[in-house]
Amino acid sequence: MDRAIAIEVSHLSKSYDGHTAVDDLSFQVYAGEIFGLLGPNGAGKSTTLRTLITLLHPTSGSATVLGHDTVREADRVRQMIGYVPQERAIDRFLTGREHLELLGALYHLSKDDARKRIGELLKLVELEAHADRPAKTYSGGMKRKLDIACGLLPDPKILFLDEPTLGLDVQSRLRIWDYVRMLKARGMTVVMTTNYLDEADQLCDRLAIIDGGKIKTLGAPAELKIALGGDIVSLTIKETGRIPALAAAVTNQPAIRTVKTTANGLDIRVDSAEKAIPAILDAANRLDCRLDFIDYHRPRLDDVFIAHTGRSIKDDVPAKEG
Repeated sequence: MDRAIAIEVSHLSKSYDGHTAVDDLSFQVYAGEIFGLLGPNGAGKSTTLRTLITLLHPTSGSATVLGHDTVREADRVRQMIGYVPQERAIDRFLTGREHLELLGALYHLSKDDARKRIGELLKLVELEAHADRPAKTYSGGMKRKLDIACGLLPDPKILFLDEPTLGLDVQSRLRIWDYVRMLKARGMTVVMTTNYLDEADQLCDRLAIIDGGKIKTLGAPAELKIALGGDIVSLTIKETGRIPALAAAVTNQPAIRTVKTTANGLDIRVDSAEKAIPAILDAANRLDCRLDFIDYHRPRLDDVFIAHTGRSIKDDVPAKEG
């Protein structure tokens, strides 16, 4: 079955002052799915998002949202989308309801339409009881719920979320996830950026792993994990000086696919743990290499990220968000 395409991105690039933040991106977002851009800070996620919502013009390439070009038909695109930035720049001295009323006026909603819509949204995000308190008294999770209500006020067909749970506690994150799933269940298309692996894994129907402004791989989380093939055996080695010798000893052993050195050991992708682990232990014994810890697991999204980018998403990137 052909799925309706909500967003089409073709060879999109964006450069600032000689720095290429986004480099030749091409992808599609299907109507009704949750699509994620997963990557570390500075990967180009926010730049991509801001281009799609018409805040930035691409240096080259193009993007269409529901068939409308983001540059030539920017006004039309804006009428069809909602946007929840990382930090909404509205006066936190206003109450939750006043935030929404101010936005309603900016969107030129009639008084009656605005009142009805604001009532529905406050109920949706469970802020009815707190609607007339100043937003500065809200918890982080409540502020985020208000931000989502603001993004939904124009009744958009597509909602863009920039790092929706950044800095929230676990409970608040799970609540926000529930809202995002509920929006999808109502037929909304959601595009989100995140640098949380669990968030991408739990929420996204499909995701693009983006690093250094390029898409490294794209697909459903489960497909990306299966595509890696093999399970992962991670070794923590006491004497890190022996890591290269052990890596050489286990490379090309039966049932071992790939061997990657890490800061304190090895990540070994294996076809069969039953065959590979005895060979690994035997090699470690021969080299008098003391193993502190052995972890064996099916491929996870962080393994996918490492396989496609050569590093962990948790590694600090000394670059500003792009």
